[in-house]
Amino acid sequence: MTIKHLLAQKDRSLWTISPDATVLEAVAKMAEENIGSLPVMDGEKLIGIITERDYARNVILKGKTSPTTLVGDIMQRNVIHVRPEQSVELCMALMTEKRVRHLPVLEGTKLIGIVSIGDLLKFIISKKEFDIDQLEHYVQGYSWQTSWEVTESSSRL
Repeated sequence: MTIKHLLAQKDRSLWTISPDATVLEAVAKMAEENIGSLPVMDGEKLIGIITERDYARNVILKGKTSPTTLVGDIMQRNVIHVRPEQSVELCMALMTEKRVRHLPVLEGTKLIGIVSIGDLLKFIISKKEFDIDQLEHYVQGYSWQTSWEVTESSSRL
């Protein structure tokens, strides 16, 4: 499955923030929307990402204050992103390798969504459950057919 298919199954809401917003505004928006990151946009251009982790490491631990620190001062500037045609498995490997939890999805230069490690895990677990269900039906169907054949053979005797 591709990221495009995964995005189609998600809530299409996409929240972003400006680099000129305060960190307090960013954290409040993340809390309000129950999300862990916000893409940082300069107009239509993705220029960074801010996460709860950035807040903890770059504001709290450095003794800065949320109302006076700007998003642009603590955001990650080298944003690791994916394209809609990439696979869920590739994105999971990328998140693991780069140690990130959120991947913006770009179509060309346009931000069309964001996927989290939770989104990917939910999909992978769902797929595994489906595969297990299919295998169980196959095994049960095979066993049922075998027992039916045994019953049919013994009734002929």
